[in-house]
Amino acid sequence: MAHPVQSPSQPPRTVICPCCGGNSLYSPANAYRPFCSERCKQIDLGAWANEDFRMPAGSPPADAQYGDPRTEH
Repeated sequence: MAHPVQSPSQPPRTVICPCCGGNSLYSPANAYRPFCSERCKQIDLGAWANEDFRMPAGSPPADAQYGDPRTEH
């Protein structure tokens, strides 16, 4: 879906910063978008690098050979 081009008469679009929850200008004028600042962008990058955004995975049963429940003993 194509995004409408913002005309000069439209007010700048603001979104919620995913890090701090504050207002963030979502336009080419904000080099850190969708974040509100370099600080929030760096905090998010650090959390990503620290693997804080991992998806939880279930542990295989303790009696499963090599973690594959389809493999019989």
